[in-house]
Parts: sequence; C-alpha cells; structure tokens
Amino acid sequence: MSNPQQEQKGLNAVPPAPANTPAAPAKSNRKVLVIAGLIALVAIGAGGRMWYRSHNFVETENAYIAGHVHPVSARIAGVVTKVLIDDNQIVRAGDVIAELDPFDQGVKVEQIQAQIASAEQQVLQSDAQIAQVKAQASSASAQVAQSEAQLLRAKQDAERFGQLYNSQMKAVSKAELDAAVAGRAGAVADLAARKDNAAAARAQIAAAQSARDVLKSQVSVLRVQLKDAQQQLAYNRIVAPVGGRIGKRTIEVGQRVQPGQQLTAIVQDNVWLTANFKETQLAEMHRGQEVKVTIDAMPGKELIGTVDSFAPASGAQFALLPADNATGNFTKIVQRVPVKIVFKPEDIKALNGRLVPGMSAIAEVAIHQEQSEHKVAAAPRTVQ
Repeated sequence: MSNPQQEQKGLNAVPPAPANTPAAPAKSNRKVLVIAGLIALVAIGAGGRMWYRSHNFVETENAYIAGHVHPVSARIAGVVTKVLIDDNQIVRAGDVIAELDPFDQGVKVEQIQAQIASAEQQVLQSDAQIAQVKAQASSASAQVAQSEAQLLRAKQDAERFGQLYNSQMKAVSKAELDAAVAGRAGAVADLAARKDNAAAARAQIAAAQSARDVLKSQVSVLRVQLKDAQQQLAYNRIVAPVGGRIGKRTIEVGQRVQPGQQLTAIVQDNVWLTANFKETQLAEMHRGQEVKVTIDAMPGKELIGTVDSFAPASGAQFALLPADNATGNFTKIVQRVPVKIVFKPEDIKALNGRLVPGMSAIAEVAIHQEQSEHKVAAAPRTVQ
C-alpha cells in the first residue's frame, strides 16, 4: 500500500514548465531574416553591378588573336637537297630556308650561254660581210663615175663627127660617124649596167644590215632567256620573305616539290586582336578607346589594347555563302562586326612570343571614356 506522502514527493519532483516558451522560434526567425537580408543585399549588389556594367562596358568572348601568317612555297619544281630550318625556329628576312637540286637549271644556263656566243660570232661575220659589200658598192660607184665620163666623151665625139659629116661637108667618113654614134650608145648601156651594179651593191648592204639586226635581236632574246634561266637557278634557294617564326613545316630532304606548293609558314610577331562585337554594342565604341584583354592561355594576365578600326562589313557578308534576307522567311539575327584591337609593341615583346595567332581572348571596352583619353590612347595607323 502506497504512502500518500511519497506520492506527493513524486509529484513535486516533476520539473515545472518553462515560463517563456516562444523564445526559440523567435531566435530562428531572426536567423532567417538575417539570411534573407544577406541574400537580398547580394542580389541587389549583383543587379547593381550588372546594371552598371551594361551601361558602361561592352564585352565579348568572341575574340581571337590574329597576325600575319606568310606561306612559303617553291617557285620552281625540284628535289630538296638541304633543309636549313627547324620547327618554331626564328628566321630573318632573306635567310635560306631550303635548297633544291640546281643541276637542271644550271644546264639550261650553260646552253643559253653557248647560244649567245654562237649568235655573237654570227654578228661579227655579218659585220665583216657588210664591210665587204660596202667595198663592192664603193667600187661600183667608182665604175659608175668612170662610165659617166666615158659617156660624156662618147657624146662629144658623136656630136663632133655629126658636125663634120653632113650634106655640105664630108670631113670624116661615114664609118667614123657610125663608130662614134655606136660608141655613145655603148657608153649609155655601160653606164646603165654600172648603175644597176651599184644599186645591187647598195641592196646587198641593206640586206646584210638587216641580217645583222636580226642576229642582234636574237642575241637580245637569248640574253633575256639567260637572265630568266639565271633567275630560275636562283630560285633553287628558297628564302624567307619576312622575319618571324617557322610554323607548319612540311619540307624534307629528298622531297620533290612543285611550283606553288606550300613548304612552311612564317608567323610575324606583330599580332593583334580581332574581337567580334554585336552590332548593338558598337553605338558607343570609337577608335582609340582602351580595351582590357584577357587571354585564355594566360589567366590572370591582363593586356591593355586600343581600338584600331572597324571592319567595313559584318562577318556574315564575308561568309562563303552570305544569307539572302530578301528571299523566303526572314528572321532577324544580331550580326557581329569584327573590330581590330592593337597592342603596344613593348607589351607584345614582353610576352616573349607566347601571344600567337589563334588564341582565344575576352575583350572589354569602357564605352564612357573621355575624348582626351581617346586621343592619348589612339595609336598611329601603320600599314602592315
């Protein structure tokens, strides 16, 4: 049987209910409010940053490093005998890259030189022939003068004999008169023959001179052919057209190359950035604005460039098959316009060749730059 006093003690041992039970939910609500406030602040800050950047900056990830890539090809056909370059090697303009077998071109040069020597000997023979014909023409001219003198004497004799033999006077015989008249006729015929001989001699001079001129023309043609053959012989040495670094080398010793076949490429160091901005981003962009450029291959490295120029047409216009919006259904698409961004030469040099064409980049332009800054930042235009 239980004791009433013990039951009363057991009831008194139960802990009393807390006096302030709503304290825990209030503390939890305060924490939620703090977190919500922080989220709201972060959202406001992010929204404000997005609004600020959208009104003061334009940015594109569609940007790539570009540069001058010069293909080097053979100008004549031949077999490669020497290769004097290696991959990624630095070369200067005029350095020999490779050599071809010069035997075929050398033989052609010697052949043309022999033809020139033969033609020059023929010219000398023609000069001697002209001198001989001129001497003959001079002799023929002298004979013409002699015949003219003889004709003059024959005419005078015929006139005198005609005066001495007439109806009133027979001082000479009829035979003498006939002989004088015949002599005059013979002198006339002889003079005509001598003149024809002189004309023939002069014609021979003209013909000989024409033949000599033809031979001289042949010599001139052969000299031009010799110059071309010597130039072809020089093409056996393939030289670098510009200075830069070797890339895409495909030439090897023993390889037979054809004219126009690309053997390697030379990449120059003066690179630039081609950033394809949306057409809606170009309203506040101007030449001379500074551009912050981040290269994907060099994270954490920021370059400062300058807007140099804008492309004369959008990228779609330079496509192989430009879209014809005048036919079919039309869908408006925001076009991109290439923008050329240049760097300072010292900045490019400081990267020691690590900035190469084809690299991806991010370009950011602060569109609300002062006009004075534009003028200071604008780099002089140079023809590449």
